Amino acid sequence: MQNRPQKPVTTTIARAMLAILLLSIATTSFALLTLASSLNDAEAINVSGSLRMQSYRLAYDIQAESPLFNDHLDQFEQSLFSPSMAALEHWTVPADIQRHYYSLINRWENLNPSLATENETRFVHEVATFVDNIDRFVFELQEFSVIKLQILSITGGVGLSLILVIALFTIHFTQRKIVSPLNQLVAASQQVQSGDFDVKIEVKSDNELGILAGTFSKMAAELGKHYRNLEQSVNEKTRRLRHANESLQVLYNCSQELSVTRLTTQNFKNMLDTLVEIEGLTAVTLTIDENNGAETVIKAGISTERHWHHHDLMLDGQVMGQLQWQETLPCPDHALIDNVSRLLSRGIYYNRAQKQADQLLLMEERATIARELHDSLAQSLSYLKIQVTLLKRQLAKQEHEHAEQIIAEIDNGLSSAYTQLRELLSTFRLTIKEANFGEALVEIMKPLDEQTDSMIIIDNQLSSLNLDAHRQVHLLQLIREATLNAIKHAQADEIIITCQQEHEQVSITICDDGLGFDQSNEKLNHYGLAIMAERADRLNGEVTITSEPEQGCCVTLSFLLAP
Repeated sequence: MQNRPQKPVTTTIARAMLAILLLSIATTSFALLTLASSLNDAEAINVSGSLRMQSYRLAYDIQAESPLFNDHLDQFEQSLFSPSMAALEHWTVPADIQRHYYSLINRWENLNPSLATENETRFVHEVATFVDNIDRFVFELQEFSVIKLQILSITGGVGLSLILVIALFTIHFTQRKIVSPLNQLVAASQQVQSGDFDVKIEVKSDNELGILAGTFSKMAAELGKHYRNLEQSVNEKTRRLRHANESLQVLYNCSQELSVTRLTTQNFKNMLDTLVEIEGLTAVTLTIDENNGAETVIKAGISTERHWHHHDLMLDGQVMGQLQWQETLPCPDHALIDNVSRLLSRGIYYNRAQKQADQLLLMEERATIARELHDSLAQSLSYLKIQVTLLKRQLAKQEHEHAEQIIAEIDNGLSSAYTQLRELLSTFRLTIKEANFGEALVEIMKPLDEQTDSMIIIDNQLSSLNLDAHRQVHLLQLIREATLNAIKHAQADEIIITCQQEHEQVSITICDDGLGFDQSNEKLNHYGLAIMAERADRLNGEVTITSEPEQGCCVTLSFLLAP
């Protein structure tokens, strides 16, 4: 209650603004009413003025016996009783103008029967008097319109003068009660900003700004006390922040070394070089335990005769190696050393995992090569061996005709085996230069497109984000195998490759409009279904073939993306 102003500035300004608003509303309302009542004046003056001309025109029509007399008579009555003239009966119109208008109507009603009884000479003699009455009526309308405009001007001038007076008062009040105290507050704020908290504001008012000035002075005094205390704590926190920033920089540099595609000894060496830059460390040694019992030792810094501290590098309960360091004053941050040790443990684990993944991928590809050799060249060579045995028997029996047939089959078998060998070599020599699945798919289809007259159409809606290198290789090999089978056997006009993904479900289809085949025929294996099925197993998926004779063939691979 003590801080409540006795004469609020906002109340005074609000009253002044309210007065200006009320004056504006009153002046504007009166002007609008006056203008609204004057909208009909111009038309009434124009119509009443035209009555004079029409009166003389009727007199002329009578003397000239004009055939347009009746039309002109109707026009006169329409003008006399027009809406603009009828609007003169409003309460805002003076009674004298209304009486004069009624007298004109009565005068016309007295003259009109003489026109109907063909006593036109009376109208001709009295038309001048009737026009004089119309002239006086028009003059009264003009005078009434002028009076309204004068009243409107006087009212607007008075309202504007009052608004101007109130506005000047508001400006003077604002300058004295608001602007001047605010300028002192701004100067005091600048003084506080420069570090001088001994400020004095000479504002003696019982309004909001007076209370603000007193409160500001008290605040400045309190700030001076706190400022001196904060300087000491800021210096201490600055030192801690600098140390924390250095620690974060070390952790960032170490994490950057772990973000590379393939970890090497040099990455671990860079991490140790970063660690040895910590204040208080002189030398660091990393010992990595190998599975065969050997050790890899990486060193950084300059070792001395000081005692070596050590920390075992462990991950999931497994010892990866050991980190040793020598320290001096000031003592290093042991929490930072522990965090770097965890990063080193993960780095060793990732390095081992990378090597294991490379080895598994190599072994898997070797197994795939062995299976494809067995399913192609081994079977062909076994068939040729049987044919050679038959050939020896036929030659021993001197049956040359059958021998020639066997030789022809051997020749065809050798040609087929050579063709299969070339296809296998092309498959094994396949390189994937693009990391993007869509671009890699287009690249491997280019050589096949040059080998056939069929149109190969690719519709790829599959994102590369969820495909690792292992999956990408199997997908590309399977698509290539299915497309190559269609080129060799289908005699198709179009081969359409569609890759789609819906949530975690991936669907790959290779369809052609070629000859198709009977799925009950055991020669189905000739199309490489077994090889494609094995590749689908590697993806934890399933491959299916749908075909009918002369209806084309579709190879579909479906599998789920691992979470």
